[in-house]
Amino acid sequence: MQQRGSRSHADILPPLDAAQAGHSLAVLRAVRAAIEAHGGWMSFEEYLRVVLYAPGLGYYAAGSAKLGRDGDFITAPELSQLFGRALARQCAEVLQRIGGDVLELGAGSGALAATLLPALHELDALPAHYDILEVSAQLAARQRQRLSGLPAILRDRVRWRATLPAEPMTGVCIANEVADALPFRLFVVGARGFLERGVALGANGDASAGLVLADRDADAPLGRELWHIAAALTDPGSEPGAANGSPAPWPPPVPWPPGYQSEICPLLAPWIASLAAALGQGALLLIDYGLSRREYYHPERVRGTLRCHFRHRAHDDPLCYPGLQDISAWVDFTRVAEAAVDAQLQVAGYCTQAAFLLANGIEADVAAARGAVQRARLASEARQLLLPEEMGERFKVMGLTRGLDAPLRGFAVQDLRRML
Repeated sequence: MQQRGSRSHADILPPLDAAQAGHSLAVLRAVRAAIEAHGGWMSFEEYLRVVLYAPGLGYYAAGSAKLGRDGDFITAPELSQLFGRALARQCAEVLQRIGGDVLELGAGSGALAATLLPALHELDALPAHYDILEVSAQLAARQRQRLSGLPAILRDRVRWRATLPAEPMTGVCIANEVADALPFRLFVVGARGFLERGVALGANGDASAGLVLADRDADAPLGRELWHIAAALTDPGSEPGAANGSPAPWPPPVPWPPGYQSEICPLLAPWIASLAAALGQGALLLIDYGLSRREYYHPERVRGTLRCHFRHRAHDDPLCYPGLQDISAWVDFTRVAEAAVDAQLQVAGYCTQAAFLLANGIEADVAAARGAVQRARLASEARQLLLPEEMGERFKVMGLTRGLDAPLRGFAVQDLRRML
């Protein structure tokens, strides 16, 4: 097993206080125990299950502040109400056609719900219920506090859920920056085959030492999946020439250089399938960092898209401060589209966030500002949401529908489905 140490970024990140240090040490102990239980090496996907989702310990399951200026990163709904008001127009178009509910997955601080509900009221398109599926008890409490100030006609429509609806819903499901938080696997192109990058104990396995990233030969299913991706990039109709557990051919069709690293998210397809099963009629809107497969796995993208965030510092060391930092990867929207088609959903649209917001009237909201000061503030917020070097092109929006015949207004300005 080839081992590769990870350079710590603790020297450039804000220092931890005593409570943070204690919590991270507890998470580190859980990681070490999991590595030992896995025989000395665990996949990066399993590592993320611990540091992000372990009950009471993981980043999304523990009680630290994550969103906003006091957290680790700012999402579009936190940045500006312009985002929520534009999204409300897309939701209203669907709700006015078919009625039903809104389901928001992972509502963060509640900022999006706090904007969407009043905007839908203005548009005379209130849902019967506004459901929030939230895995973090701390965030659910924060959401309740934030939404408690809404008028009763809005507040009383909000419900919190622990699982997806058992009966297929009618209406709109929203997943803003959710798919990028699903646990994913890391792979590396070796000289003679694909490697999977996981996590092991440092100092020759000494449990008292730190963690290292460690590579081992990819198993046959992962190797065949990666070969299939490589083949599809060069010939969309090609298939791997290996089956029944045999290794994939080598080298792959795409000239990925040795040392090329990227990510693959096996959970993405079953996640889309579960959302499709919960949607009887309506639209599923996904907003996230992402690319088409051809862009995602371009040979020049040699370091992949893995990113970590701690107190608004972005870096690429996933082993630093276990349990205290966000770890994510961009979304392969081609995989999302394939999973949607397999689940009998229609890919109704795919575009940049900038195009989606423009199609849903963000410019009208800026123009309607009262006074020069407010107009300047909204214009500044709009630039962050729209400009290519900010969120405008890095974020994509995909609309998946069932039982809707008319097109969605949010994709009228731009159609990138041909790139998938």
